[in-house]
Amino acid sequence: MRADVHQVADGIYLVHGSNTNWVILTEGDAATLIDTGYPGDRKLVLDSLAQVGSSPEAVAAILVTHAHNDHIGSAEYLRSTSGTPVLAHEAEVPHARRDFLHQVSVGEVLKNGWRPGVLPWAVHAIRSGGTAQVPVTEPHPFPESLDLPGGPVPVHTPGHTDGHCAFHLPDAGVVVSGDALVSGHPTSRVKGPQLLPDMFHRERARAVTSLDLLERLAADVVLPGHGPVHHGSVREAARQAREKAA
Repeated sequence: MRADVHQVADGIYLVHGSNTNWVILTEGDAATLIDTGYPGDRKLVLDSLAQVGSSPEAVAAILVTHAHNDHIGSAEYLRSTSGTPVLAHEAEVPHARRDFLHQVSVGEVLKNGWRPGVLPWAVHAIRSGGTAQVPVTEPHPFPESLDLPGGPVPVHTPGHTDGHCAFHLPDAGVVVSGDALVSGHPTSRVKGPQLLPDMFHRERARAVTSLDLLERLAADVVLPGHGPVHHGSVREAARQAREKAA
């Protein structure tokens, strides 16, 4: 099973899993892994690391944009088997532990089942482990400053979840936007920069406001949690997403 790995810049890779993305940043022999796909994407995660010349043992840390199952599916596996630390915003740490779960419910999905693409997406999500129990036993909040391969800088972008974070790569002019800004999704008929459909957000109004935070970042490449890489200023991408949300 081969992962769909795209090199975006030197040492920066966007990986398309099954309806979700993760990012690998490499620097010499070390790597940073941002998100880990669905539980069912584990073989793809491992293959993607191998394709970029890395391995689970070489991953200095797993950074979590947010703790939905399609983004932390293999985080606990890598933590328990390779000792890889899992880091998230302090507000997302209890979510990653599953002290609570802020994720779209099956009932909410069924209520939206009439929308194009929702039911096929839901079937895929369930088969990929979208409703599985995948808590991270020992997630840690970000330290005051991160010193990791790729130089990622957390940017708190709440709304999708309370502790959602994007990651700015200032030296490369790249933003890893997670689900704060995506470029496509199986449940959306819209193409290009956008917010996910309303049912996926903890607080939609805050998700819209967080676009302002992304808009201020100096970057001309966006690596989203869903959809293809977006080439163009993050400022313009955020503006487009805000217009579509309105």
